[in-house]
Amino acid sequence: MASKRKVGEAKLEKEELDLFVDAPPDDDDDDDGDDEDGDTSDSEESVYSGLEEEPSSEEEEEEDDNSSDSEDHGTEDTPNIPGPATDVTTGSAGTSSTERLDNRPPPDEYEFDSSDEEDIRNTVGNIPMEWYNDYPHIGYNLDGKKIMKPAKGDELDEFLNKMDNPDYWRTVKDKTTGEDVKLTDEELDIIQQIQSGKYPDKAYNPYEPYIDFFTHEKMIHPVTNRPRDKRSFIPSLVEKEKVSKLVHAIKMGWIKPRKARDDEPKYYDIWENDNQYTPDKRYQTHIPAPKLKLPGHEESYNPPPEYLPSEEEILAWNQADPEDRRQAFLSKKYDALRKVPAYAGFVKERFERCLDLYLCPRQRKMRANVTAEDLIPKLPKPRDLQPFPTTLSVVYEGHTDIVRCISVEPTGQWLVSGSDDETLRFWEVATGRCRKVLQLGGRVRSVAWCPNTAVCLVAAVVDNKVIIINPSLGDKLVYHSTDNLLNTYEAPESLETKLPVEWVAAEGKEHDTGIRLRIAHPKTIRQVTWHGKGDYFAVVMPDGGSMSVLIHQLTKRRSQNPFRKSKGLVQCVLFHPVRPFLFVATQRYVRVYNLLKQELTKKLMANCKWVSSMAVHPGGDNLIIGSYDSRLSWFDMDLSTKPYQTLRHHKRALRQVCYHKKYPLFASASDDGTVVICHGMVYSDLLQNPLIVPVKILRGHKVTKNLGALDCQFHPTQPWVFSCGADTTVRLYT
Repeated sequence: MASKRKVGEAKLEKEELDLFVDAPPDDDDDDDGDDEDGDTSDSEESVYSGLEEEPSSEEEEEEDDNSSDSEDHGTEDTPNIPGPATDVTTGSAGTSSTERLDNRPPPDEYEFDSSDEEDIRNTVGNIPMEWYNDYPHIGYNLDGKKIMKPAKGDELDEFLNKMDNPDYWRTVKDKTTGEDVKLTDEELDIIQQIQSGKYPDKAYNPYEPYIDFFTHEKMIHPVTNRPRDKRSFIPSLVEKEKVSKLVHAIKMGWIKPRKARDDEPKYYDIWENDNQYTPDKRYQTHIPAPKLKLPGHEESYNPPPEYLPSEEEILAWNQADPEDRRQAFLSKKYDALRKVPAYAGFVKERFERCLDLYLCPRQRKMRANVTAEDLIPKLPKPRDLQPFPTTLSVVYEGHTDIVRCISVEPTGQWLVSGSDDETLRFWEVATGRCRKVLQLGGRVRSVAWCPNTAVCLVAAVVDNKVIIINPSLGDKLVYHSTDNLLNTYEAPESLETKLPVEWVAAEGKEHDTGIRLRIAHPKTIRQVTWHGKGDYFAVVMPDGGSMSVLIHQLTKRRSQNPFRKSKGLVQCVLFHPVRPFLFVATQRYVRVYNLLKQELTKKLMANCKWVSSMAVHPGGDNLIIGSYDSRLSWFDMDLSTKPYQTLRHHKRALRQVCYHKKYPLFASASDDGTVVICHGMVYSDLLQNPLIVPVKILRGHKVTKNLGALDCQFHPTQPWVFSCGADTTVRLYT
């Protein structure tokens, strides 16, 4: 029985060994099965020689019976699995796995050591190996000795190795040792798995069946049945407060986003600043002391004779106070340096010098090196701003006294001029021929041609009267229709209020000369100006008090006083070209009134002593003012109530200023006999300031009785300018 037990244990151990063998037998073993069969018996005897004994006949019979039963049972229950080995103990391919396991030599556990510390040959650490590119060695081993770089051939050797070595494609270079390492099949499989985007381990299954560790059955009763709190339905106030604080910190700039991390290695030269000297703050703010004046000839022991003082100078020096003396010593002459005595004021001067250095504060003053050309604004050249009048073309002669005023017909064909010789002359602009002369019986102080092209009327001021004249020039239909318009007037039966002026229609010889109406005023009139539509005109009486400004309507022959009391000595008035505004200029201010609302809109400060004239830009947003103190002020009414720019091109008083209706030009006439033409471009962009450039000074008028050019007007359509002066002439510049 003991022998049977030993035989059973030996068989069991053999079966267990066969079951734990993973590798199936190779296909090449089929041909050599017979040869291995003979060797198997020998190996079995050698392995199990100590376990087996000679069995008796009864034991052999029982063993045969058991083996036959086990075979029958295996054939019935075990399915026939196709493969290289159909039996556990003996495969159909030939030999058993136990026999192949016995033929394999036992592995040597000390053949390869996988210890991390002992496996690393190079001990330089995790550093860039590029640092050793210029050295013959690549690092140090555990003993501190240099690891020399292996011999490396040229490109020809590399090409031959690539052609001859079949394992070249699976060879990589180890950076730490510089040696070539051949990759194994397992490492190649891992690389292929990673390149294809799979798991490195082939045996890993990411889709294993889920194991329900808790339960998969639905429970009848919940773990807890407590009602949910109210705070579970509303947002957290604490989180809201934290988020609001973070948002405020981000807006204030207290929290800034993290900068992108630069993973590239940075190397610093630790000896970079060794040779550089960094001065401290005290040295940087140091201001050197002012140096003493170097000695001159007067301090020489043997000065020239001209530096020696006379007796009068010595007496004056002794009598003067020490603070008033030009120098603190008197020059003396010695024959030799050894005869020069000690300077008596040496200690005192050194002491005062030390006090100056110690007590007197010093500060550094930064001087700006500015040249005169930098202070002058850069303006465009006048030739780029053409056209503008440059040449005297026509001189209109005929008056015998000072010509005070001129006006141009709206079409630009005719010109009218008024003079102190009590005449009003009408000129043809193109030819310079005088077409008509009217005797008005007094000095003509102002004249204005009606801007309405549908009528032909001229308003002239003579003493305290405004005379309305039809010159009967130009188109016959126009001046005949003008007379018809004036004749259609019917006087009202009764006037509600008494008019401040008297309207008188001309008759007889006056009517034949062209005079149509006379409007008598209580005081002397200085100026007359028309409204843009040609029906209203205004007059200025500086001595009229509350009646300084009167507005007349031609078609209804009515007059009205827009102001109840005087705001000062009125110099001139103008109508706005587009809006219902009235500009009233006193000595130092210009007031802008809204005639519809009957209120003061704006008050402009002229910044001059006495306003003489003014003109409004055709756009209506800019204004120029001339004054008797030789100033021309440009106002941008949308910008400020003070002058945008003040020009002082004239040497004497300005008598008249005017704008051109189409071109960006304005002119000023002065008592110095000149007319200055300026380029004044007003841009449609409100953010861009006007461009003001003086382009031409027109000379020609002679100064007579301290009077020069008294009036100037632009041609309505051409870049021409007319001027008149005290020299009894009217001039046209083109």
